Amino acid sequence: MKKIGILFGVENSFPSALVERINAQNPAGIQAEFVQTGAVDIGEVPNYAVIVDRISHDVPYYRAFLKHAALNGAIVINNPFWSSADDKFFNYALARRLGVAVPTAVLLPHKQLPNGTSHKSMRNLEYPLDWESVIATVGEHGFLKPIDGGGWRDVHEVHNREEFFRAYDQSRDLCMAYQRAVEYTEYFRCFVVAQKAVRIMPYNPRLPHSERYSADSARATTFHARKLFKRMQDDALKLCRALGYDLNSVEFAVENGVPYAIDFLNSVPDADVYSVGEKNFEWIVEQVAEMAIARAKTAPRLLGLRWQSLLSGHTSSARPEKRKPSAGKRAAKTQA
Repeated sequence: MKKIGILFGVENSFPSALVERINAQNPAGIQAEFVQTGAVDIGEVPNYAVIVDRISHDVPYYRAFLKHAALNGAIVINNPFWSSADDKFFNYALARRLGVAVPTAVLLPHKQLPNGTSHKSMRNLEYPLDWESVIATVGEHGFLKPIDGGGWRDVHEVHNREEFFRAYDQSRDLCMAYQRAVEYTEYFRCFVVAQKAVRIMPYNPRLPHSERYSADSARATTFHARKLFKRMQDDALKLCRALGYDLNSVEFAVENGVPYAIDFLNSVPDADVYSVGEKNFEWIVEQVAEMAIARAKTAPRLLGLRWQSLLSGHTSSARPEKRKPSAGKRAAKTQA
């Protein structure tokens, strides 16, 4: 019997519904349950063919447990090795290279020294920092955010220099990125499953968390809307395939008809029924259940544990096109 394990923390509705949906489909030789683990022996073979991870980003023990399981053939959703290495600023740079619209962003050094370091640790750091260049590049209206944060923690919207420096002074030893604020007229969150299924959901980040999903789903009716939705769907898939995420959400802020990818480091995207709504919840549970079952059928599977393979779509999508030499250059090469 192959087992699909759900590893989770405080959330309730999604893990329970996912286990019930997988078992209700009664896939031959496959059963879903909540993960049970304790002290892990280095030679122990994992009990699970597939593990859907919803908590290891907050618990280092779980992240180490998942890496060990993946090393021994378990398929972990999402890949714990790449999840450990990814960050928002890298995401923005990769998106730009892939041709996905992203707001201008600048990486900033820590306000306070990271734990265990001293001023000597920062000998390579420019001082004083060229703050005028930072403001000129991004503008005075922007967002300061941790490069590896989530859930809007330590995110600050600033409208002028005074607010910028006040927010930066509060960033402690976090590594921050400063991103241009998009003056959006529409905002969407796209739930992406298995690098192929996309659910586009209207989303309002200005509302309280439980009210941000303003409707069950969005439907493109006009030509403009169909074109916009097609671009968001394509860009969301392009990003998730490049980063290798099987479960992710991509946020788009639409300014002057252009969907800007704002945040797509969401390997544990919100899937609670009380926030996403019944229809979105039903879609998410069904798609993730189908993916987990399909993955279980192919387990065990060993990962190619190299960065080139973890960035699954980067090499193919972002490699510069090789230009053919002109006839004159070909002749000269032959003659030589």
